[in-house]
Amino acid sequence: MDDVTRVEWREWGQAAFDEAESADVPVLLSLTATWCDHCHEMDEQTYAEPQIAANINDRFVPVRVDADRRPRVRDRYNMGGFPSTVFLAPDGALLTGAGYLGPDGMRQVLDSVGTMWETKGEEASRIPRPLREDEPPAGQLSSDIEGSMLGQLEENYDETAGGWGVEPKFPLPDALEFALKRDREMARRSFEAVSANLFDEYEGGFYRFGAQADWGEIQHEKLLDSNAALVRAFSNAYLYTGREEYQEPASRTIEYLTTTLWNDDAEAFANSQAPGEDGSYTLEASDRAAVDDPPVDAGVFAGPNGLAIEALLTYVAYTDDERARRYAERALETLQTALLEDGVVAHRLPDEDADSIERAPLLLTQARGLRAVLAGASVLGAGTLEDARAIADSTIETLRDGDSFVDAPARGAGLLERTLRPLDANVAFADALVDLAILTGQERYRTVARETLEDFAGASDRFGVQMARYGSAAARLVDDPLVVRVGTHAGTDLHRAGLRVADHEKVVVPNATNELERGTARVEQGDRISGVAETPAKLSEQVRAILE
Repeated sequence: MDDVTRVEWREWGQAAFDEAESADVPVLLSLTATWCDHCHEMDEQTYAEPQIAANINDRFVPVRVDADRRPRVRDRYNMGGFPSTVFLAPDGALLTGAGYLGPDGMRQVLDSVGTMWETKGEEASRIPRPLREDEPPAGQLSSDIEGSMLGQLEENYDETAGGWGVEPKFPLPDALEFALKRDREMARRSFEAVSANLFDEYEGGFYRFGAQADWGEIQHEKLLDSNAALVRAFSNAYLYTGREEYQEPASRTIEYLTTTLWNDDAEAFANSQAPGEDGSYTLEASDRAAVDDPPVDAGVFAGPNGLAIEALLTYVAYTDDERARRYAERALETLQTALLEDGVVAHRLPDEDADSIERAPLLLTQARGLRAVLAGASVLGAGTLEDARAIADSTIETLRDGDSFVDAPARGAGLLERTLRPLDANVAFADALVDLAILTGQERYRTVARETLEDFAGASDRFGVQMARYGSAAARLVDDPLVVRVGTHAGTDLHRAGLRVADHEKVVVPNATNELERGTARVEQGDRISGVAETPAKLSEQVRAILE
């Protein structure tokens, strides 16, 4: 029994569902996260109430799942945030669900679900639509997709507070990056809003979101993946502008990631930091120094680490920052040596909840691992392309179903046996394949990327701003990205000039000596190929010529 909640939590697995089947009772699934303040509050106020705990223990099989540690469970049962309180039939089908429930709300729901089960049984359950209808609406890629996504951003843009949507207000780094290249003024005002409202001026790093349309009621947890994505976005804004207002948040967030969220034992980044207790984040700097730092979840997850590696190397590309380079290299080595095997990027390193590595491919983890090793090749000139090919080939072999990808092999308890075809992970992987095709010269990766995005293109006019990356990835396949090939090793003036060409969707290929004389570079976009450049100044001229 949990000492705090009084509930006799079971581990996720088939044994819990078999127990529910044998006892003819529903499963109560509690999806939580270590950084989730409301999850801890629900433990203390709801699950710790003796009568509620007794009711749950007597009439349900309670299962507790950490959403970060089991992303497949999270993606199938998330009720829109954490905590998620989900009631399941013994076969894993959904009965009903909610988010946070206080004691009174939980009593009502327990009684309602208990009565529902006693009167209707499994007839009351259902399979969520994404797990029932697995065929995405296919279509053709065209320039209309990019225009449609820009229209979505314009329609949902908040002229008053900046950013997109009403409430809650998330930073949406993919939308920031999409707008950077297509509507600089909208991007500028949204970057300003994110920085003014979510950036921690005292310790660096970005808070997760604001609950209100004006960015009010800040949720103060800090997650590695969202911070990494914002480092990349602010770094790219700095590329276009050279302005300190974009460089400083990126720099200070890198400092936060490499101190507070650095796991020295693992040589990689920790997962998250919880909000401070008693409103510590709202205190003045002198007062914050006197309180204990909020707890850090030291778990090392490959996907967020891959995103962090890519983000730090993006910053390195534009600044030559040695601290960012050093930590990116250390985390990249950990990813390659401890998490990557035969093209499969393990979800996480072992910790107190797992004493061994589970090597089952997860699409988003594969995509982020692929982007990390590609960034290593492009920015550092690291010999990581063999690993990149291995990740791509393994993913295509094991997760491709038709023309697009499922999130993981369909196996496990509950609804894990059903396939899920996540749009965001498909887009992330397809976008990485475009870079891989250019860096390796293997067109087959570009073909898979196109087919993947086409598998969803029939619904592209309905994608919201959260899927801005679909618009940019489609544009890179329709019109071809800018490519800078450099006939020198990484780190030369010519290579650095290529990295600093003001287009964050370009691909830079160092060591291209099979195609170029040493000490030269050229620019390509599709069939358009520039003349040879031998100096950074000449390279800039060739870029302008190609883009005219």
